[in-house]
Amino acid sequence: MIGDLDAPPKGTLDPDILIWCEINKFVLVTNNRKSMPRHLTDHLAAGRHVPGIITINLSQSIGQTVEELIIIAGASFEDEYQDRVEYLPLTR
Repeated sequence: MIGDLDAPPKGTLDPDILIWCEINKFVLVTNNRKSMPRHLTDHLAAGRHVPGIITINLSQSIGQTVEELIIIAGASFEDEYQDRVEYLPLTR
């Protein structure tokens, strides 16, 4: 989580978070549905990559979100979400 010991500090700008995720091979889970897709476009245009971005829906319960993230983690192929943004819920 941003602000944790091994993660970027709170207040880190989104483009820098994407670089950190790329270097550390972390899929980003965020509630930033507004600007993160634009940041990803810029990130990719700079020749960079990201393991993936999953944007959560704040109207979904924590339990539903965690359940979907567990399913995604268990059922996904390596690099399945690379350079993509996916939005939860996956099913409606």
